[in-house]
Amino acid sequence: MLCFQHRVRCPEQRGEFGTRRALSLAWRRTSQQVLRITFEENPNTIVIKLEGRVAGPWATELGRLWQEKSPAVAQKKLSLDLRGTTFADAGGIKVLRAIYSQSGAAILTGTPWTEYLAEEVARKNSQQADTES
Repeated sequence: MLCFQHRVRCPEQRGEFGTRRALSLAWRRTSQQVLRITFEENPNTIVIKLEGRVAGPWATELGRLWQEKSPAVAQKKLSLDLRGTTFADAGGIKVLRAIYSQSGAAILTGTPWTEYLAEEVARKNSQQADTES
């Protein structure tokens, strides 16, 4: 595209500025496939706060951290904060089920997606308990 005043290419078309470039950069920032795991310890409680995607290698890392931290959780009340979770694959749900079944954690939700995820984790655990008895 040519600028009418100077008959040269506009800066927007050089890939340095413009809506297309801004949208491309925003998409890259918001679609990162990562998981932030935060352990917040208080005298009586531990909160595991998850932000992002519980999937693939991040689900494996959550499982590894859980195995490492679970002995310390035994004497404290655990809360699993899923309010920042955006996605969970089958492996991620499996890890969340393991955490929930081993600790009886309270699950914190804030969106329809996280409510569904919490129900899925709790429902599967109650079905497993029914079949084992």
